[in-house]
Amino acid sequence: MTALPFSRQELLITTIARLLQGCRLVATGASSPIPGAGALLARAQSGGHMRVNVLGSVRNDFLCDGGVELFDLAGQGRLDAFFLGGGQIDGEANINLVGAGGVYPQTDVRWPGSFGSGYLYYLVPRVILFREEHSRRVLVPKVDFISSAGPKNDGTYRPGGPIGLLTNLCWFAFDRDKRRFRLESVHPGHSVEEVRDHTGFDFDCPASVAATAAPDADILTLLRTRIAREIAETYPRFVAQVFPDLAAAGD
Repeated sequence: MTALPFSRQELLITTIARLLQGCRLVATGASSPIPGAGALLARAQSGGHMRVNVLGSVRNDFLCDGGVELFDLAGQGRLDAFFLGGGQIDGEANINLVGAGGVYPQTDVRWPGSFGSGYLYYLVPRVILFREEHSRRVLVPKVDFISSAGPKNDGTYRPGGPIGLLTNLCWFAFDRDKRRFRLESVHPGHSVEEVRDHTGFDFDCPASVAATAAPDADILTLLRTRIAREIAETYPRFVAQVFPDLAAAGD
């Protein structure tokens, strides 16, 4: 297989930036170097029309009261996009951040917990589900515990919810009416068959699936310089791994 001129992380970052086009205010949570870099790239491409809050940053965190202010922004309808992941995600976009195996609270595995994910999931109009690991362990038929519920057709007022799921293999769009994912694109170097083999839930799939758009030379240059420097303030180890030339130069 011919080596690609970009890394897996660079493809995910540029895909996220594309999904954030048109947003005014974007926030990222804890331990989110790829979403954070994607949001910063989208901001750079917006011509100054987007604000980005990266949790844990000094230069790119404008909140004065942390999570409290973030929840206020979401409640006021001012937060356009956020990212959520989970130890488990099922085909109806339910998320499990609590634990797996057994019956709660005696689960075999415990995760950090839901925090404000359920609240933000209901209010933020463009939630991007993000999980690098694409496996049947993560993408399950039904989550063991619902810590953040996917959209339901039950008449509940819900301005927010998922637009799709991004993994290391593909991008799934989410259809709120059908409550199902639809395979929209497969990343270069991977296949629809690989996605099927590693997905535990059913999903819709068109006869022809596009390849995820690859970053061009100008975007890669921007990403490997300005964006890498900006995200390094919060995630230096990530930059050392993904952008070793920049890290080695001490820039």
